[in-house]
Amino acid sequence: MTVHTVGELLRQWRHRRRLSQLDLAIAADVSARHVSLVETGKSNPSADMVLRLAEQLDVPLRDRNQLLLAAGFAPRYAERPLDDDALSAARDAVARVLRAHEPYPAVAFDRRWNIVMINRAVEPFFADVDPDLLQPPINLVRLGLDPRGFAPLVVNLADVRMVFRSRIRRQLAVAPDAQLAALYEELLAPDSEDASSRTVDSDVVIPMILRFNGRELRLFSTITTFGTPMDITLDEVAIESYYAADAESAAYFEGLHGDVRAAAGS
Repeated sequence: MTVHTVGELLRQWRHRRRLSQLDLAIAADVSARHVSLVETGKSNPSADMVLRLAEQLDVPLRDRNQLLLAAGFAPRYAERPLDDDALSAARDAVARVLRAHEPYPAVAFDRRWNIVMINRAVEPFFADVDPDLLQPPINLVRLGLDPRGFAPLVVNLADVRMVFRSRIRRQLAVAPDAQLAALYEELLAPDSEDASSRTVDSDVVIPMILRFNGRELRLFSTITTFGTPMDITLDEVAIESYYAADAESAAYFEGLHGDVRAAAGS
């Protein structure tokens, strides 16, 4: 296993961000010479300097710990499971966001797209999923694209695969991860039969179209993340919230919500 110095790691992150040493120096309010000395190992940066450079390079918290270790300092950021007592307020916040989005589906997942929490609107879509895919950790990408999962429901599967591919490629460009790269190779590596010929000139976003319970449901989604987290788990959690893309889809979900409320009141 190759061991990199803090200077080498910082240079790698700078190259990923396509910044020159001068660009980084100006952003971090230090001299370009100092950046050069740190990268070449001729100057040993303080922990604060490592974090200042990492902040300007938008380095994820997990990797900031690696930078600190390479510089000879203790990690600064904890990584606790979402069910840890210390994260109870954040966990409750995620649960509130998911509940508030009902009757529409919403799901929270980690950096490798493993589901950590869902709302009740997602549960009906699990009915015909192969139980093997529902064994923890449940991976959202595999669930969406596997023929044993949601794939048979997705009318525009090639478009959905294209969106997953684009998002994970950007994610890997920002922060390389071996397991996520393996998931990409398994499910998303492009081939000649996969390219979508669909044109989207008239769409603001590419919807996901599901054929479910005799209806065709059109959905688009937004992503929510925590602002300025200080815990690795929270830094890597995202909430994807789905919205109806047309009136017919909205009526379907609103109707389900009415049925649930009626059942609760009886």
